[in-house]
Amino acid sequence: MCGLLKRESLEDVDIGFAFLERYWGNGNAFEAACAVMEYGRTVLRIERIVGITAPGNHAAIALLKKLGLKFQRKIDLPGYRAESLLFR
Repeated sequence: MCGLLKRESLEDVDIGFAFLERYWGNGNAFEAACAVMEYGRTVLRIERIVGITAPGNHAAIALLKKLGLKFQRKIDLPGYRAESLLFR
């Protein structure tokens, strides 16, 4: 799964993705995320798309960086116990 989300607690739209473990490591996440980012920017005309992940989710952090997003700060999201990392 890969798509765009607009959370009430965030100013910007964020990209979300989740894949079954058997599909990890074959490029599906990057390919899907690139397509979603392109669609968001060109068709939906979203100026800024951010990414959020848990500090320990190294695969998601690597994917967000590969998409060109850069770490901005730690944030607290309602409903989550721990801090999240915001990439812009």
